[in-house]
Amino acid sequence: MRGTWGLLSRLAFAGLVATSLVAGIAGGLVRAGVAAPVAGATVVAHAFLMICAFMGTVIAIERAVAVKRAVAFAGPLASGAAGLALLARAPQVAAWLAAAAALAFVCVNVVVVRRQKAIHTLLLLAGAVAWAGGSLLHALDVLAGAVVPLWFCFLLFTIAAERLEMTRLMRRQAVAGPALLGILAAAACGALLSGFAPGWGGGLYGLSLAALAAWLVTFDIARRTVRTAGLSRYMALCLLTGYAWLFAAGLAWAATAQGLPWRDMALHALALGFVFSMVLGHAPVILPAVARVKVAFGWPFYLPLGLLHASLAVRLLGGHLDPRLTAAGAAGNALAVAAFAITLAASAIAWRARHAPDQRKPRHDTLAGN
Repeated sequence: MRGTWGLLSRLAFAGLVATSLVAGIAGGLVRAGVAAPVAGATVVAHAFLMICAFMGTVIAIERAVAVKRAVAFAGPLASGAAGLALLARAPQVAAWLAAAAALAFVCVNVVVVRRQKAIHTLLLLAGAVAWAGGSLLHALDVLAGAVVPLWFCFLLFTIAAERLEMTRLMRRQAVAGPALLGILAAAACGALLSGFAPGWGGGLYGLSLAALAAWLVTFDIARRTVRTAGLSRYMALCLLTGYAWLFAAGLAWAATAQGLPWRDMALHALALGFVFSMVLGHAPVILPAVARVKVAFGWPFYLPLGLLHASLAVRLLGGHLDPRLTAAGAAGNALAVAAFAITLAASAIAWRARHAPDQRKPRHDTLAGN
């Protein structure tokens, strides 16, 4: 019975995550100029669906599995339900569900910190607080300029914390830790300031993103593992290309704050170029731990990665020359995400086929003479 409930719960969460992802992508396509039969709510609330309902639910599930408490799943259940509420044209209900989910996520991370007090767990908690702060501002409809930067701080802090945890045994210069904390603190300050003074806040936020990219390139182990082979090399390429987009996003964010037309570059170099590169790189490692599904890594994983970055370059660089390239690039972005999902599913099926016990072997009778 427990196994059946476990399977049903995983399927239910997968359905919530997939619904928010598909709706968010559809809304993003319309915003980029691609005709799609979607509800207006998905267009207006594209960032909400992608960050709170999709990424928030995925990260909260990962953390709930780690703490091994059933009550910890209340957070991802609420954030997943927030996506459904938005699609049901109840945006205020969705906003408060997301705020409740983020506050529950803060409580889960407090448990994590109590179990293991370290820099990376404190950063995870700080990221949860950023998500909660942005979601409360969104639900209260105040300081709108700070909402999306705070939501992105949630992702930035989480990714930085995971990189610290995965490379905790790596030797770094003494200045590395304080520098990272200073950069992330500046990003949080820039996010909050964006609600009061968008020019100053956006400038500080953008420069902080660029500084974080420089820190990651300098101190992350990906510079070494890119010379290896297999999954380690693939992950390193995901990370390094993501850091390049993060640097571009930082410069574009600062430029946008000063009135230049680089908003699409700022948002999507960060969300797609950086965040989704991290998703593509970490999914083959995290998925087995969270969903109890193992994958067989192989060269097909490079196809959606290449498509993501090529289409993003078309969208963000070519789009300034021809708006049609923005739409074409956005369509390529969506195709890359779909291709990665298919690759992940196929690799899981391939692993099961490769490691399943051979049922075709003939049975040996245990009674002599038969």
